Amino acid sequence: MTEFVKPSVEYFELWPLLAVFGVACLGVVVEAFLPRSIRYTAQVVLALGGLVLALVGVVLVAQKVQTHDDGAARGVLTVGGTIAVDGPSLFIWGLVLALAIAGVLLFAERHLDGGVSAFAGQAAAVPGTDAETASIAANREHTEVYPLMMFAVFGMMLFPAANDLLTMFVGLEVLSLPLYLLSGLARRRRLLSQEAALKYFLLGAFSSGFFLYGAALLYGFAGALDFASINEAVRNDVGNQTLLLIGTGLLSVGLLFKVGAVPFQAWTPDVYQGAPTPVTAFMAAGTKVAAFGAIMRLFYVALGADRWSWQPMLWIIAVLSMFVGAALAITQTDIKRLLAYSSVAHTGFILTGVLGLQAADQLAVGEISSVQAVLFYLATYGFATIGAFAVVSLVRDGGGETTAIDRWAGLGKESPVVAGVFAFFLLAMAGIPLTSGFVGKLAVFSVALAAGAWPVVVAAVIASIIAAFLYVRVIKVMYFDEPIGDGPSVAYPSVLTATTIAVGAAITLVLGVLPGPVLDLAAVAGEFIR
Repeated sequence: MTEFVKPSVEYFELWPLLAVFGVACLGVVVEAFLPRSIRYTAQVVLALGGLVLALVGVVLVAQKVQTHDDGAARGVLTVGGTIAVDGPSLFIWGLVLALAIAGVLLFAERHLDGGVSAFAGQAAAVPGTDAETASIAANREHTEVYPLMMFAVFGMMLFPAANDLLTMFVGLEVLSLPLYLLSGLARRRRLLSQEAALKYFLLGAFSSGFFLYGAALLYGFAGALDFASINEAVRNDVGNQTLLLIGTGLLSVGLLFKVGAVPFQAWTPDVYQGAPTPVTAFMAAGTKVAAFGAIMRLFYVALGADRWSWQPMLWIIAVLSMFVGAALAITQTDIKRLLAYSSVAHTGFILTGVLGLQAADQLAVGEISSVQAVLFYLATYGFATIGAFAVVSLVRDGGGETTAIDRWAGLGKESPVVAGVFAFFLLAMAGIPLTSGFVGKLAVFSVALAAGAWPVVVAAVIASIIAAFLYVRVIKVMYFDEPIGDGPSVAYPSVLTATTIAVGAAITLVLGVLPGPVLDLAAVAGEFIR
């Protein structure tokens, strides 16, 4: 008989994860028992308090986590080896929590839309019916969005820390399911929002099926689901190589769908456009960070010894993502769809950094690693993206939030500060010097060059030039085009949205002028542990 071994659980190292999960569960209890009149305040305070508590936990855990191989890696495997609380995990946890705090501030904004939030008053009501009209008149809103968001944050933290395929799948689903719901809760343009949620759910379900099938094939190859055993099987060249190749391909479909890589990007523009703008901001930033953490852990830890098989696939996907994202963004007439295709192009740039995988003994003195470069790029992308979408929520016309690019004409004269901040975020995404985007691209391009992926870097430089055109085009519309009719108006936000925009702009500037501390922090995180 096989003896059952009780897994060890290091509760201190799991404190950030447990804090977020506990607050999410407590948020459900608040919805069930507190009166409607005080739920909003209770949920906002609870969510912010839980995220700050978890962020403090990340800092404390990072200070005390044990090191390995003379500081090359740091961390511990817990819950029977299913969760890796290592340096990259802690960096991603801290980044996700910081972005989630900004997301809660955007969720809580009520000043922009006449005292109500961006979320539907009654999601179950059919758009245009008396029930929906009554819910709008009563100023109802869904405060369930806060526990849903906290569950999504929990999934975003579990996903990149998972050390086996089963736990990674659980993290993927916990991350995805709340976002499917949140995407369909927009107060305005209800049909577009519901369509976005349905598309996201159906395509997400297919991608999850691909991930599960790939996990089954890898289990057939290695006889185990944990990454260390899969890596050992790959190194020893055991089993059927066909199972390994097909399983890797199917797992890649599930993961590349979450980051919106070509050819799995079809959901991105529709969901970004239809979802409430606060959800789009949080989802665009947080999901990308978590999913790339999971991609690096799978390919570096479990499949690192087989990189000659999967790197050519990522070469092609990276180049396609950069060019397709940049080219289609140029044709867009909606600012949220333009930013969606821009995120597809950025997925290609980040994959360029993932391709920079080298063994530790191959790195020259002072050369940054691929993990360090990708983590830094994720930090630059996350804050620029959430700040840009926060600005989008401010631009209005008579029908509420307006995202048609031609309606932004004259914004530079109407509100120079808002137009200037948005232009700054666009320049950062274009990779202009003295912005975080320039340093981020320089980092991922340099590691890819060092690893011999120079054709991808050449393609990335060309794609960056194409993408710069679309960002300059938006700036031209804001500053040089004549407004249509009365032109756009800018709603003055409360301190919540203003703080998010200010922090995003400040971090984007600081990381462009003084990137050293964050690059050093990513270096201290070290490599993934097995």
